[in-house]
Amino acid sequence: MNSKDLLTGSRYGQGMRLTITAAFLLFALPAAAQDISGPARAADGDSLDLSGISVRLFGVDAPELAQNCERGGAPWPCGKQAASKLATLVAGTSVVCEQKDIDDYGRIVATCRAGSIDLGGAMVDAGLAVALPHFTDRYLAAEAAAREARRGLWGGSFQ
Repeated sequence: MNSKDLLTGSRYGQGMRLTITAAFLLFALPAAAQDISGPARAADGDSLDLSGISVRLFGVDAPELAQNCERGGAPWPCGKQAASKLATLVAGTSVVCEQKDIDDYGRIVATCRAGSIDLGGAMVDAGLAVALPHFTDRYLAAEAAAREARRGLWGGSFQ
């Protein structure tokens, strides 16, 4: 076979073009995301431990576990409160997470649900996490509502 066969549409050339195109498409597709489910423990306000697998909630950011915020001129343990809220949301239920990415620390980044509750959305709605619009606009309305009602972080100041 010569290069002219590939270009002229001979039966062999058409088959080769299809094979090459299919190979390029396979390599262009992202790796399949995995779903993870089971009992979960809150590691902090935006991270879970699912039977030893670290999962970071997609599209939100909560205070660090040891972080303090300010409310009414006094410090309050916003990081611990965020972790406590997430722990309450996952207590006694199976959590299902749909992987979106892997972060720089090797954690799975995923949207997670406890029953019908979107955990990222619930944390933002409670005012204990902020939306990350550069990843998704999914939680912007919940953040606006929490800010308006001065829930959680929005009732004081935080970094």
